[in-house]
Amino acid sequence: MFRFSTLITLLLFISLTFAQKSTVVGHWKTIDDKTGKALSIIKIYEKNDVFYGKVIDVLDPKGKTRVCEKCPGEDKGKPFIGLVVMKGLKKHGKEYSGGKILDPLNGDFYQCYITLENEDKLKVRGYIGFAIFGRTQYWYRADE
Repeated sequence: MFRFSTLITLLLFISLTFAQKSTVVGHWKTIDDKTGKALSIIKIYEKNDVFYGKVIDVLDPKGKTRVCEKCPGEDKGKPFIGLVVMKGLKKHGKEYSGGKILDPLNGDFYQCYITLENEDKLKVRGYIGFAIFGRTQYWYRADE
């Protein structure tokens, strides 16, 4: 009986680990488009079937105390760390869309969608109006 319960526990653990990696939920490393350097860690989480992304770490030691000077409304003057930069995404098949993403460097919000390219690579597309008028970034799964 002990072996059976151990086997069931092990299988449950393996299936939960696999399930977590086949979702956008988790920690993601953002990459600077120009330099290729890692910039930050974003935690994507789900609340009431809506997905959000929050900055949980800034990887450049000089940027850890930076605040969002150009952000609108209640985000103005908030530290980058803790800032919710992705809001209101809903899952539609393999795509998460209908939300917006904030560029904390210029304070602008863009429409966005995200898709999982593979279990460790996330396509993030921000745009104005039509998705063809925008920019794509790739984020990479980070250790939690």
